[in-house]
Order: sequence, then C-alpha cells, then structure tokens
Amino acid sequence: MARKQNDDLLIEDELAAAFLNDDDLAQQQDNNAQQGSNAPASNDANWDDAEEDFPGQLAVDVYETEEKLVVKARTAGVNKEDLDVSISDGILTISGTLSSGDDTDATNWHIQECYWGEFSRTVALPVAVKEDEVEAMLKDGVLTISFGKVKQEQAKKIMIS
Repeated sequence: MARKQNDDLLIEDELAAAFLNDDDLAQQQDNNAQQGSNAPASNDANWDDAEEDFPGQLAVDVYETEEKLVVKARTAGVNKEDLDVSISDGILTISGTLSSGDDTDATNWHIQECYWGEFSRTVALPVAVKEDEVEAMLKDGVLTISFGKVKQEQAKKIMIS
C-alpha cells in the first residue's frame, strides 16, 4: 500500500510530540497553520534555553576488582582544572566544563552534534569504599577513580546451646 503525503505528516507530528512539551507542540501547530506550511516550526530558541537549564550527563563505567571499586568516565577535551570530583556518604559526583574553544566568529552552523558546556554525574557507589583511600587519574581523555573497598567480615557461626 502506497503512503500518502498526509501519512508522512502524521508521523512528523508524532515525532514532534515525542520531543516537545505540550506548549511547544501547540506553538508549532499554530505556526504551521499560520504559514500554511507542512514543515516543522523552528524550535531553536527553546532548544538553547533548555540546554542552559540542564547540564549534560557524563557516561561512566563502574566495576570491581578484588581490592578496588573503579569508576571510569570518558572526559576527552576536559582539562583536569575544569573537573570537580567529590564523594560523600557513598555518593560520587563528577562535574566539569567542556569548552569548545573560540567559536564566536561562527555565523552559520551546519552541524552541531558535540556537547559543549557544563556536565555532571552523580553515582551511588554499589559497595562500601574507604573514602580516604582514593586515587584519581586523568590520562588520554579518561578519568579513572579507584577506591579501596571495605572488607566485609564473614558471618560468624553462633552455636545454639
């Protein structure tokens, strides 16, 4: 069965609804109706505002060895001076800023896929660690944080008399 042009519009509207809040969707539909256009309305101003409100989220890997808990994060392009790492009550927070350099001369972006700006990640550590036995290293764009694990004592057998 061949698709009609109206079927494509329905798909575009469904996609827009998945990524826009109700106010944005209503505004887009109003703009389309006023313009008599099937093209989606530009939402660049709203996108810029949303970017400033929410920092990017840093992807992490967390794994254990016999003696350590290790957290790795890909932080390529971030200077160690622009990173902040803290731990409190088993909660690790990594935050920082990724600078794109000087792009103030740019007049027309064609593709902008890279995230630039503040990022943050908070992770509840899955095992007890010695918070004073921590080592953090930034090498080749990878931040590696290693904690000494708290040894859990084996359960003691209690004799019943």
